[in-house]
Amino acid sequence: MSNIKGFIFDLDGVITDTAEYHYLAWKRLADDEGVSFSREDNDQLRGVSREASLKLLLKGKVVTDDHFKEMAARKNAYYVDYIKGISPADMLPGVLDILKELKSRGIKISLGSASKNARTVIKGLQVGEYFDNISDGGSVKNAKPAPDLFLHAAKNLGLKPEECIVVEDARSGVEAGLAAGMVVIGIGPAERVGEAQFRYDEPGDIDLSKVLG
Repeated sequence: MSNIKGFIFDLDGVITDTAEYHYLAWKRLADDEGVSFSREDNDQLRGVSREASLKLLLKGKVVTDDHFKEMAARKNAYYVDYIKGISPADMLPGVLDILKELKSRGIKISLGSASKNARTVIKGLQVGEYFDNISDGGSVKNAKPAPDLFLHAAKNLGLKPEECIVVEDARSGVEAGLAAGMVVIGIGPAERVGEAQFRYDEPGDIDLSKVLG
């Protein structure tokens, strides 16, 4: 791993856990629309773009294009309202120490998140100084599991894909990282992220000495 020069982090479930805020926003939208939506349904949206998530939420319900766009915007407005109070206290345990160690090693750091609110969350967490680049849901056309977002992040870091490590907690993100030709650290159970070259239960468990050598 001596050739590794960059780390690309997913946001939700890796840097912080805004999953509850997403659930509350999706649940509120589903209630608005008279659609059933459970926490189990919400689990299926992990790492999925907003538009694709909305299609899953609708469960085949047919709506006009205008209504679809309005619902996507409404869900986002609900979510943005929920995350207004996000602060450094919402960082997942151990992540800040990892960011600091990577910086001390001269490793470049990027965010690679499907969220179009990634910059807002990073600002609230007050960790923007650690990121050399932010690639979010507005950066590329094709969402994960396509590799585009991670390739975009690597390009903006000035690095080759094989010089980057991706940290992901979603199956689609692991697939995207592998498709990009990058080393992947999976966060979570083996049944979800087991295809990654490294796996840890929590992001704070990542052993950089083992991963980087």
